[in-house]
Amino acid sequence: MIKKVLIVLGSLLTSGIMLGQVAIKTNVPLDAVRIPNLGFEIGLSKKVTVDVPFYYNPWKYSDSKMMKLSMVQPEVRYWLCDKFNGHFFGVHGMVGNYHTTGIDLPFSIFDDLDKYRYKGNFYGGGISYGYQFILGRHWNLEATLGIGYAYVDYKKYECKECGDMVEKSNKNYFGPTKAALSLVYLF
Repeated sequence: MIKKVLIVLGSLLTSGIMLGQVAIKTNVPLDAVRIPNLGFEIGLSKKVTVDVPFYYNPWKYSDSKMMKLSMVQPEVRYWLCDKFNGHFFGVHGMVGNYHTTGIDLPFSIFDDLDKYRYKGNFYGGGISYGYQFILGRHWNLEATLGIGYAYVDYKKYECKECGDMVEKSNKNYFGPTKAALSLVYLF
C-alpha cells in the first residue's frame, strides 16, 4: 500500500515539476517545538492544488514528556485568485499514529496526560481556510486553519514509562484539525 502511495505521489510531483507548479513547505511553529515536517503542494489547474504535508516526531522531549507522532494530512485546495496567491478553501483528510505522555496539549481529548501514557491511531478530515502572502519571486508565507472530525483509537497505560494497559477504547473528536504558519518555496 505504501509503495502505491509513493508511486502516485512521485508521479504527481514529476508532472507538477514539468508544469512549473510545485511548492515545498514547512510548518514553522512545529519546527520550533521539534516536530519535523515537510509538505509538497502541486498545481492541478489555475485554481486547484493538492497539498500533502508529512509530520514525523520519533523522539522523547525528556524522561517524563513525549509526543511521538507520524501523520499525513492531504488537502485539495481551491484558490479564489491564482494558485499560491491569496485566499483559499480546502478539504483535508488525515491519518496517523501517536504515543504521548506528560504534554499539555491544547484541544486534547485526553485530560490526564500527566498521569497516563496513550498510544494509538487516528483518522479524520475537515475543511480549512488559508491565505498565502507573496514574499518574493520564490518565497511565500502561508497561514491556514481547519476544523473537522477525528476518530481516535487508543490504549491507556498506567504510567509514563512503564505499566500495564488499563484501557483500550476510542473517542470521537470535533474541533481544530489543522493550524499552520508555513514557509513556502515555489519552483
